[in-house]
Amino acid sequence: MTKLAEIKVENALESYRYARGWHCLGDAEQYRDGKPHTLDVFGTRLVAFASRDGKINILDAYCPHMGADLSHGTIENDHVVCPFHHWKYDAGGKCVEVPYCKRIPPKARTRSWLTCEENNLLFVWNNPEGNPPRDGVVIPHLAEMDSDEWIHEWNIDTMLIETNPRELVDNLVDAQHFGPVHSTPAVHFSNVFEGHIGHQRFRGDSQFLGGGLEADSAYYGPATHFTRISSDFGGQQIHAVLLNSHVPITPNSFLLRFGCMVKRVPGYTEEQNREVALGYVNGNRDSFYQDVAIWKNKVRIDKPVLAETDGPVYQLREWYQQFFTDEDKVPASMAERREIVTVDLGKA
Repeated sequence: MTKLAEIKVENALESYRYARGWHCLGDAEQYRDGKPHTLDVFGTRLVAFASRDGKINILDAYCPHMGADLSHGTIENDHVVCPFHHWKYDAGGKCVEVPYCKRIPPKARTRSWLTCEENNLLFVWNNPEGNPPRDGVVIPHLAEMDSDEWIHEWNIDTMLIETNPRELVDNLVDAQHFGPVHSTPAVHFSNVFEGHIGHQRFRGDSQFLGGGLEADSAYYGPATHFTRISSDFGGQQIHAVLLNSHVPITPNSFLLRFGCMVKRVPGYTEEQNREVALGYVNGNRDSFYQDVAIWKNKVRIDKPVLAETDGPVYQLREWYQQFFTDEDKVPASMAERREIVTVDLGKA
């Protein structure tokens, strides 16, 4: 690649707009180990660390002094310490100490990012306009988290996917790929779009997750997808909640996190129930790898030629585009409820 071509690629990456919304960073507890954590997301690098009160903070990782990586530093008394010159930054990104100088430069500050914890998961808010989430734009609390009948462990697996996240989000409406790719043809498939939430209702049998599968799911914004699912798995009726989330690294790569939380099977030991959860995670991983094999060898089609029961691909992409648009330019019609039934063989 010529130098000019390299510059053009760099400029394209810098100008890319990452989706507005909450993005999942995995199990919150993993960040409470007293260490800084490196996050390569949204085309940059961030640092995550926990204060002594347990709150997890996220800052831009590059020190405004000389550009060192704060995520390679240390944590001291709720401050992240730069590995280069030991400047210290508080949870809000303000420099609070320059060890060799009494006067702290007024501009010695790095950006802080809005975070939240829900369902034992950590989320970071991204908005290119710099605004906080509007009322109602939240990660929902799952009622299963309050029930002793459920094991509150997500069993999260991760994988790097080298394509644009839209390829993954397209699956919310792509009714006809389940049969050819996953050997799971739908007997009922429908979608509802309303505001920042996109729903999917699926009924069918799964090669990986068992027969009589019922799955009701929703994207809450562009990147966090929860599914309530049940099926006959290994001779037992299993109820689970699946997490399918992603956070973009570059315009054409993202880190996919998927996990499973299961309802205890009466008569099963804790170990047996955890084995069921891991089986569901492995089944989903195998299913995702089938999609990955397709993504690695396909091209992006912005205006696909569709057949009658392919699913509402264009409606999905219109819904998805709102997260890349200034909020005051999002059409008011996006808040209206739109339901599309693609497949219905009488088993909804």
